[in-house]
Amino acid sequence: MPAMPKPTSLLRTVLLLALVASTSLAKDVFSPVVVSALTSSAMPVLGTDGKQHIVYELVITNTNATPATINKISVLDGSDPSKVLASFEGPDLLKRLRMAIGGPAKSAVIDQSTTRLFLIDLSLPADAPIPSRLMHHLDLLAGGGPGHASAVPANYDAAPISISGTPRVIGPPLKGQHWVAVNGCCAPGGVHRGTGLPVNGGIYYAQRFAIDWMQLDKEGRFVHGDSADVHNYTCYGADILAVADGTVVATQSDLEDQKPGVLPDPKTITIDNIDGNHVILDLGGGVYAFYAHMQKDGVLVHQGDHVKRGQVLGKLGNTGNTSAPHLHFQLMDGPSALGAQGLPYVVDSFLFAGEVSQAQFDAASTLDGEWSHGLLPNPSPRTKEFPLDLNIVNF
Repeated sequence: MPAMPKPTSLLRTVLLLALVASTSLAKDVFSPVVVSALTSSAMPVLGTDGKQHIVYELVITNTNATPATINKISVLDGSDPSKVLASFEGPDLLKRLRMAIGGPAKSAVIDQSTTRLFLIDLSLPADAPIPSRLMHHLDLLAGGGPGHASAVPANYDAAPISISGTPRVIGPPLKGQHWVAVNGCCAPGGVHRGTGLPVNGGIYYAQRFAIDWMQLDKEGRFVHGDSADVHNYTCYGADILAVADGTVVATQSDLEDQKPGVLPDPKTITIDNIDGNHVILDLGGGVYAFYAHMQKDGVLVHQGDHVKRGQVLGKLGNTGNTSAPHLHFQLMDGPSALGAQGLPYVVDSFLFAGEVSQAQFDAASTLDGEWSHGLLPNPSPRTKEFPLDLNIVNF
């Protein structure tokens, strides 16, 4: 027969269990709006603005019959939740909220059984310590517990995400002066940044860090003469380069150039032609490089080829879902151009030559005219930085 514990020993055990429970268990709360990070981790990258950028998405679902209103989302240091790294509310919150079917949400109200995506781009000083984990605090109106039919204030933490890794260092995908990073990272209103696609049973932001590279000529023009002619664009026909040693895993080279000025009829776009003629390289370590919108018969490599950094892969064109010649370039964590998550990277060396005016770009209806007002008289050397939206760089 086992020995019975002494009363003092039993009391000590009960007190110890109570202390553990009181210190390790957070108070449970009903959370009718459930939130999770789309990816389990995110990677910081140093931009040309001297800041560390952490870019990721949250998936927000209202599981309650009562519509919920998101008032504020705060990003917290996971190791010190009292430290708020960023907060989004009002117009700033709304411009980051996306419908699951694509496109911006019209309000911060989330109906029953409805999902929204929330875009986060956290910017920290270059010398700031990077948290190893982030948490998110929600301030909202939502349905209460069982039996509550009206929305009530709610506040709770959710959606942890780990911050880890170092961006891949690559060479330039092009050569020459005055290349403009069009549709670049990281503003939530960007074409690439805001595009999440349902592919192969998941939601993927393959274009999270994608750039549409276009070139200015000596007069600061993207295009000269008739803008409906692809040959009049400064970048058309430029050599596209391997950014690192790698293996070609996919190519396409049979599509005709689109007429510039308008996007093709959406009814003609399929998952097979959306990116036009292209090349996908396996750079090793689970990293893939994607080059899109190349010329017909302008792809110079084949599946299975081993390429070296700086090798010419093909010619820049205007094929696929595009309205003007450019090179769409991105890194991703899988060999699918759409069904993979976009990865940050840094270019080992380039010259920062200025920026195209955001106001001019937003106001323009065409690419005609002169765009070089933001050129610097003395471009600055940069190493291991990520070009941001509308930067002008010399490779």
